[in-house]
Amino acid sequence: MAARHGAWRKYGLVFRPVGQGGWINSHAQVPTVLPLADRFRVFVSSRPRPGLSLTGFVDLDPDEPSRVIQWSANPILGVGPPGAFDEHGVMPSSVVVDGNEVRLYYSGWSRLGGAAPYHNTTGLAVSHDGGLSFKRVCPGPVLDRAPAEPFSATSPWVLQAAGEWHAFYSSGLGWVNVAGRLEHFYDIRHAISADGVHWQRPEGPAIPQRFPQEALTRPTILKAADGRWSMWFCHRGSADFRVGADAYRLGYASSTDLLHWRRDDAVAGLLPSETGWDSEMVAYPCVVEAFGQRWMFYNGNGFGRDGFGLAVFEG
Repeated sequence: MAARHGAWRKYGLVFRPVGQGGWINSHAQVPTVLPLADRFRVFVSSRPRPGLSLTGFVDLDPDEPSRVIQWSANPILGVGPPGAFDEHGVMPSSVVVDGNEVRLYYSGWSRLGGAAPYHNTTGLAVSHDGGLSFKRVCPGPVLDRAPAEPFSATSPWVLQAAGEWHAFYSSGLGWVNVAGRLEHFYDIRHAISADGVHWQRPEGPAIPQRFPQEALTRPTILKAADGRWSMWFCHRGSADFRVGADAYRLGYASSTDLLHWRRDDAVAGLLPSETGWDSEMVAYPCVVEAFGQRWMFYNGNGFGRDGFGLAVFEG
């Protein structure tokens, strides 16, 4: 049964990974939505086995969102070759329709072999069949570490406005040792491009941390009729964040020009439930307007361990 929660009415968990296709065995993480004529195509990261993330899709009926029309029998994109930025995982982040292309910006995972457990940067793949299959645009990342951003550049939301491409992405600020385990923390930054491949990066964060070692990621952006831009994202602390008080919550910011943002997390409007699959965290929002409504797809406990859920905006 749908539940009213803040500004959103929750449908609950709409997709659970239970071995679909023989590979969607655990997690349906970072739902990334492409609205089609008669369905939602939701790209997700699943884990065929521990330590490996691959991307596929789930098609949902917008009239009955918990009804699965189909899922991808195989991952839409394999991992990169040894030594590549995405040799250990491919996780969706943003999907953009550009003419007859569907662009998928994704997070590539690589285990460095050093003290830090992994390294994330952003790749780009393109589909010419509506998102059924994808091919990499280039073998390397399109958003990588940079002199002023030495740790990571990942989880972007990409959009076009006024003839330019804009990417809002998670930029790694460092690692902190928490009870013998290194934890990554990051802010949200902005890059601008003429072609969506080669990027210029203004200095400083678009959405800064509220406190040291806060981690902000997975922005999702909509433009309202009055020209104002709205951004939802998720944020956590770096200590007790897997099941505790520092776990992911939703944040919100607004802008009139995509350059200057005002953060007001109270406006995000979606909190954890009292019990159930999203009672410990809400994470990785993807907000889209389609079929006459505003929808939020998101993950709950365990970073999408149980699947993804859905809420509808009611103001």
